[in-house]
Formats: sequence, structure tokens, C-alpha cells
Amino acid sequence: MKITSDIRYIGVNDHKIDLFEGQYDVPNGMAYNSYVIIDEKIAVFDTVDARFGDEWMSNLKNVLDGRTPDYLVVQHMEPDHSSNITTFKNEYPSATIVASDKAFLMMKQFFGNDYIENRMVVKENDTLSLGKHTLTFVTAPMVHWPEVIVTYDSYDKVLFSADAFGKFGALDIEDEDGWACEARRYYFGIVGKYGVQASNLLKKVSTLEINTICPLHGPVLNENLSYYIDLYKTWTSYSVESEGIVISYTSVYGNTKKAIELLKEELMKNGCPKVVLNDLARVDMHEAVEDAFRYGTMVLATTTYNNDVFPFMREFLYELLERGYKNRKIAIIENGSWAPSAGKKIRSMLEEAKGLDILEKGVTIRSAMTEQNREEIKELARELLN
Repeated sequence: MKITSDIRYIGVNDHKIDLFEGQYDVPNGMAYNSYVIIDEKIAVFDTVDARFGDEWMSNLKNVLDGRTPDYLVVQHMEPDHSSNITTFKNEYPSATIVASDKAFLMMKQFFGNDYIENRMVVKENDTLSLGKHTLTFVTAPMVHWPEVIVTYDSYDKVLFSADAFGKFGALDIEDEDGWACEARRYYFGIVGKYGVQASNLLKKVSTLEINTICPLHGPVLNENLSYYIDLYKTWTSYSVESEGIVISYTSVYGNTKKAIELLKEELMKNGCPKVVLNDLARVDMHEAVEDAFRYGTMVLATTTYNNDVFPFMREFLYELLERGYKNRKIAIIENGSWAPSAGKKIRSMLEEAKGLDILEKGVTIRSAMTEQNREEIKELARELLN
């Protein structure tokens, strides 16, 4: 695939993977992206997952047309991008590996070789000339590993963005939900903890004239870049993206579910633009995490279990806290037949989060809703929309 007259795509699609990074459901597969700039000198950008080494090497040789690459730029050492470094060096021993100092330390850990005799360590704003193409390297620590660099080609105005602007899904499957849905789930699942670092990277590259973004996962972005960049600004700053309220709940015998269904009805009746319900025992947990960051208000409704929070709710809260959940309004509905304590436990768990406005008055249900509970839920709906 041609990206520009000199830049080629040589990545691969993975349709056999079921869980990315051992936890993220990827029903549309995954893409491992790799690129080549062909100039007086040739630079290859990153390799691919170990299982696709032969396919990737075949793609590389096809675009090289008998030439030998001069450089392998290693932007990220996670194995889905770095596993074929040794394969590359065995095929092209004279090529120089270009990476950060931390990346070479990781190469030693992964492969037992840090290529000390044939390497180029790059730092912030270091450059490399390929001929008419000049590469500038920008450090991106903790987006989302400490060794990450991104690369800017000033000739074609292309940003090779590593895991930034990545997305779940193979490139040969059309995503009916568009870019943002799986890019958002990817960002908050994988990079979300490091919003400050990702925001710093955006600030660094904001001075560059960029026509094309080439991430390590997901499609090449070359139209309406302000749309993608503005979304990333929202995500990295933990700002609210969409109007609406998300209700994340667990329900054992259906009584808590009846309560949140009544709440949804009241919210819609009072003009809420959108209400999203997530049954934490059944929904993809990372979809629920995505929604928690997308909307500005969330209701947590759960049963008390073993004098604690129901397990799926507890897992959900841990997922949010791990990713730096902040700057949101929260309401709590608890249920318990003899000693309801889930609400207190949730408040305690959320103490470490920053900027949360947790409504002082929640709703406590004892087994099943009473008429008083119904009135409390109606009042809660009005307060959430106030």
C-alpha cells in the first residue's frame, strides 16, 4: 500500500487473535503496522508480531525490490512490534538499528543482544537524513512504555506515532462503528493511565505540520486530522466527550435492575439526551470503562455481597482507578437485604480518584424497591440533570 510516493505500508492483519494483550476482546482482529521510507537511504519503521515474521519479511522484500535497508527504526519495544528485530538483523546484518537508549536495554532483555556495534541511540529532536527525507525523533515516554519515540518526516509531513492514535481491528475489515469507538476503547484500555504523558506528546507535535498519521495499530489517518487530534485532546485531558449519563450496575435477582430501569425512564422523561446501561456481569468490561470516561456523569448501582461490593462492580472500579478516572459526577444506588454496605465501600474506593463530585445522597434499597425508593430515584434523576 502506498502512503506517499516514497512511503509504503508493509504491516499485517491478525484474524486469529482472540484477546489482545491477553485481556482485550478484538472481534475484528488486529493490525500490526510497519512502514518503509525509500530514499537514497532506506528506513524501516518497526516490525510485527512474532507469528507474522515470514509475511512481514515478504512484504518488506517486495517493496525493497532488491535493495538493502539502511535503518530499522524501533519506536516501541512491545513484542507485537519488536519481535522480528532479530529476523531483520539476520537478513540485513549491515543495517543500523535506531532507537532510544531504553529500547536497547529492552532488546538485551528480550533477545540477549543490544546491537552495540551497529546502532544509533536517538534523543529528543535528534535527526537522521535519508536524502530528501529528514527524520526528527520525539521522545514519548510512557505512551505507553518508557522507551517510546515517535518520528516526524518533514518531507512528506508524516508523523509515525507509535501507539498514539492506535485502534483495535484488522485493516481489511470495515468497522461499521467508525474510527472513534474502537480507538476510544484502545486508548482508555491501554494508554489511558498515562493521559498526562499522552497530552505532553500532543503538545510536542502540535508545532509540526502534519498531513498524515501512521500509527502502529489501526488505519493510516490522512484526512480531517483535526477530528482525530481533537478527540485525543479530550481523552488525554480526561474531559467529557459526549452528553449523557452512563449507569453501570450489577443485579442478582433483578431488583437493582428494576431500580436503574426506573432511573433511566425518569432521566429520559426529564430531557437527558442519552442514557447508557451497562450490566457489568455481561458487558465487555473495557466497553464499560470506555463509557465511564466518555460521559460526564455515572450512576453506580450494585448489591452488597459478602459485606462488600459485588465482584463485577469491584473489578470495574479497580479498572477505572488504574486508569486515573477523574473529573466526573457520581451517584450511588446500593441494595442489601439485611446490611447494605456497598455504597460506603464504593465511596471508600473512590477516595483516591481526583475531582469526583459524588452526590451526598444516594439510594438504599432493602431487597426490593419501596414507594419511598421510587420517589428517591425520581428525585435522583432530577438532581443528576440539575
